[in-house]
Amino acid sequence: MDEKSAVAALAALSQGMRLRVFRALVGAGPQGLTPGVLSATLDVPASTLSFHLKELMHAGLVSQERDGRSLIYRPLIDHMQALLDYLSAHCCQGQPCAPKGARGRVTCSAKA
Repeated sequence: MDEKSAVAALAALSQGMRLRVFRALVGAGPQGLTPGVLSATLDVPASTLSFHLKELMHAGLVSQERDGRSLIYRPLIDHMQALLDYLSAHCCQGQPCAPKGARGRVTCSAKA
């Protein structure tokens, strides 16, 4: 992933409703969700949802597929993973991170 793609993805996710939509799609997994289910689940009007889905698609985080008369939206997990990899590429000065500690946080094994 390059910086431009990372910025677009992070900008899309920086809006609360888009983050909720994306999290709902990630929770649904590869089968995805229809706009009707998303709208009902998140209690958001269809027109508002459509706008946010378009922004997530533009950022490369969500795909859309027609299934008969329905649209199915799915999270693009590979793109999400690429974003996470990009963000953590320089973690711990290139050293492997230690397993989660007592507080559930990953600790850096690199010496300061």
